[in-house]
Amino acid sequence: MSTATENLAIALISEILTVDQLSRAQLTKVLPKGMELSQFSVLNHLATHGGERTPAQLAKTFHLTRGAMTNTLSKLEWNGWVHVRPDWDDARRKLVSLSPAGRVARDAAVAAIVPLMADITRRVGEEKVRQLLPVLRDLRVKLSES
Repeated sequence: MSTATENLAIALISEILTVDQLSRAQLTKVLPKGMELSQFSVLNHLATHGGERTPAQLAKTFHLTRGAMTNTLSKLEWNGWVHVRPDWDDARRKLVSLSPAGRVARDAAVAAIVPLMADITRRVGEEKVRQLLPVLRDLRVKLSES
């Protein structure tokens, strides 16, 4: 690997980590009181994909341990934002679904996040963001294959 490629790789990861840190900090500030970013992510996933998921499926989707996902799901259930029920076909498994209160909470979070991200999109430039999204998606896919 050439020095130029190594420098490019370091610059890429530095930018990704900084953007991650800054975006998490700003998103956390605007989320509804008591909602964590991890909780929003699960609520948003359930809202956009519909149906029920097992905790294991959710853990795999978010690249988390089952324990970490169980912790997030426990908080979501405590808030009344998800329903967790036994799988009637396999008593060893549980199924998670979005509750009506969870839909309201997710929608409130989206309403708080959209103005922030729309402002950033305008400041960066809509065309640049459109060009960036396929690159970010490709990067996400490549990283998930590793």
